[in-house]
Amino acid sequence: MAPELLWLWVTLAVSILYYLLTSQRRRWGSRSGRRPPGPRPLPLIGNLLDLRGGNLHHTLARLARAHGGAPVMRLDLGLVPAVVISSRDAAREAFTSHDRRLAARAVPDSKQALGFCDWSVIWLPCSDPLWKTLRGIVASHVFSPRSLAATRAVRERKVRDLVAFLRGRAGREVDVKEAVYGGVVNLVSSALFSVDVVDVGGESAQGFQQLVEELIESITKPNVSDLFPFLRALDLQGWRRWVTGHLGKIFRILDGIIDRRLALSSSNNGNVHGDFLDVLLELMSTGKIARENLTFILFDLFAAGSDTMALTVEWAMAELLRNPGIMAKLRAEIKAAVGGKKESVDEDDVAGLPYLQAVVKEAMRLHPVAPVMLPHKAVEDGVEIGGYAVPRGCTVIFNTWAIMRDPAAWERPDEFVPERFLDREFDFRGKQFEFIPFGSGRRLCPGIPMAERVVPLILASLVHAFEWQLPDGMSAEQVDVSEKFTTANVLAFPLKAVPVIIT
Repeated sequence: MAPELLWLWVTLAVSILYYLLTSQRRRWGSRSGRRPPGPRPLPLIGNLLDLRGGNLHHTLARLARAHGGAPVMRLDLGLVPAVVISSRDAAREAFTSHDRRLAARAVPDSKQALGFCDWSVIWLPCSDPLWKTLRGIVASHVFSPRSLAATRAVRERKVRDLVAFLRGRAGREVDVKEAVYGGVVNLVSSALFSVDVVDVGGESAQGFQQLVEELIESITKPNVSDLFPFLRALDLQGWRRWVTGHLGKIFRILDGIIDRRLALSSSNNGNVHGDFLDVLLELMSTGKIARENLTFILFDLFAAGSDTMALTVEWAMAELLRNPGIMAKLRAEIKAAVGGKKESVDEDDVAGLPYLQAVVKEAMRLHPVAPVMLPHKAVEDGVEIGGYAVPRGCTVIFNTWAIMRDPAAWERPDEFVPERFLDREFDFRGKQFEFIPFGSGRRLCPGIPMAERVVPLILASLVHAFEWQLPDGMSAEQVDVSEKFTTANVLAFPLKAVPVIIT
C-alpha cells in the first residue's frame, strides 16, 4: 500500500501544480479583449523577480516604458493576475467607464487581523451597506463644511502650537517631518476627540508614528499568503499575527480614550465636548453603529490622514529649500497678505493665496504620498481599458506617480514648477485624471476637505514665521529629494533644516 499511497500523493501534487500553472493563463483569456502587454512571467512565481529592488512606483513605470510605454500593463504576482495603469488616458477610462466594477479592494491577508477588513472603511467593498454607512458618517460629521467650520479654531490653535514648538528650537537643526508629524497628530486627535495623543517632537510622537507607519508598511511586505492564496490559512510568514499585535497596541490607545469618554459622558448625563467622538457615541446610543465601529473609524482617520499630511508638508518644504527663488516668491505672497497685520496665518488667509495653493499642488503632483494607490480589484468580467482585457478577480494597480508625470499631460513633468497650477484650474476631486493625488471615483479619499485646509495652513505658517536655512553650510543644490517607498512615498534622507525667527 505504501507505493500506491506515494504515487497517489505524487499524482495529487502534480495535478495541483498543473492546475495552478494553467489557471494563470486561463485568467488572461481574450474573450473580452486583448491580453495586455507585460514582462514574460516565470512558472508559479510570475513576475515577482521583475519587481526586485528600487522603489515600486519607479519599477512599475520602468517596466511600462520597456513594453512600449504601455498605459495598461499585465503582471502575474505569483498566482494573482494584476494590471498596472500608468497614464492619464487609461486612468480616465478606468474611472469613468468601469469605476463600479473596479471599486472593490484587493485585501492583503494581513488585514484580516482582528477582522480589520470587515470593519474598516478603507478595505470594505463599496457594495457593503456598512461601507456606505461609515462613509456617510465621516462625510457628514467630520469633513462637511459645517463640521470643519466648527473645528477651525482647534486646527489653527494646533498649528500655532507647532510654530511655538519650533520657536523654542530656533537656530538649531530640526527634523522637519518629526516636528510636523507630532503637530498634525495632535491637530487630528484634538479635532476628533479633544485630546492631544503625543508630545510634539517627543518620544511619544515618534512611537505612535512608528506603530502607524509599520502597520501601513506591512501592506507592501511580500507575503506568500497574498501571492499564493491557497496558502492563506497557514499564515506562513506570520504577517497576520504580527499585524494583530501592532493593531492591538493602537486599538488599546483609542479604546482607552473612548472608554474614558463613555464614563465621563455617563457621569455627566450627556455629551460633554461636542466633538466627533460625542457624535459617534450618540450614533452608538441610538443603535446606528456598534461599539466596535468607533475604534475602527478613529483608526482609519488617523492612519489615512496624519502621516499623509505631514509627509506632504515635508516634501513641499524640501522643494522650497531646493528652490530658493520659489521660496522667496511664496514668502512675498504671504507677507503681502498677512505680514504686519498679525503674527500668525489663519485659514481665511490661506484660501486667498494662489501661489501657496500652487506650491502644495505641485508638491503633491511631483511627490504623491501614495504613489501607488491601495490596489483595486475587478469584480466583474467585461472590463476593457485601452482595448485590453481586465479579467474578473484581477488586481488593478494605479501608478499615481507615473500618471501625474505623464509627458502627454505635463510639460517638463519631472521638474518642480508651481506656476503650472496658476495657468490651469485643478482641484483635488479626481475629475482631471492627470492630477489624482487623492484618487478618484468611489474610492476617492474622503479626507480631502481636511487636507486642503491643513496642509496649506501649516506650510504657510512655517514660511511666515521662519527663515529656513540648511544645516552645515549645505547648498540648495545639495538638498536630496530621492524617494523611498513603503506604502507611502517618503524622503530617502529625512529633511533637516534650521528655523530662524524673522525679526
